[in-house]
Amino acid sequence: MAEQSLLYDEMESPIGCLSIVSTDQGVCTILFGSLESNQVTLNVWLKKHRLPCQLLKDEEAIRPVIAQLLEYFDGKRHSFDVPLDLYGTPFQKRVWQALQTISYGETRSYKEIAQHIGAPKAVRAIGGANNQNPIPIIIPCHRVIGSNGAMVGYGGGLEKKEWLLSIEGAYEKIS
Repeated sequence: MAEQSLLYDEMESPIGCLSIVSTDQGVCTILFGSLESNQVTLNVWLKKHRLPCQLLKDEEAIRPVIAQLLEYFDGKRHSFDVPLDLYGTPFQKRVWQALQTISYGETRSYKEIAQHIGAPKAVRAIGGANNQNPIPIIIPCHRVIGSNGAMVGYGGGLEKKEWLLSIEGAYEKIS
């Protein structure tokens, strides 16, 4: 892979610190917590996807992403239009694209996502792809719930998932 800049910045949000990392093409990952607290996990992820481990803090480059996230947290934004640079398997990318079709304030089950992508028996694999979503919030994996309506797993913790669904008005519909 040609030399590529990896840019990052951190932001405080209502659900804690978020670290945003971007390639020249777009956001490639958002991590719950500071970059320092995620350094080992991030380095493993970067090596797996053959991305440079050298990160440069660039507030200007990440500012549009932070602005959209802040608008979302304030209830003023219901979708995101920042460029993304996704790294994953073709199956994972199909799942992540399907997640982006779930509207603000709505939820879908893993089974519904499996049916949506034409893989109705791949419910567990959908869960695995959902768990590997590198860009939470913007790719709304928090909108996926169990078939019985139960809150199930979230990389940032169930309390963050509940909070995100609450600001969207979706938590009241399922609780």
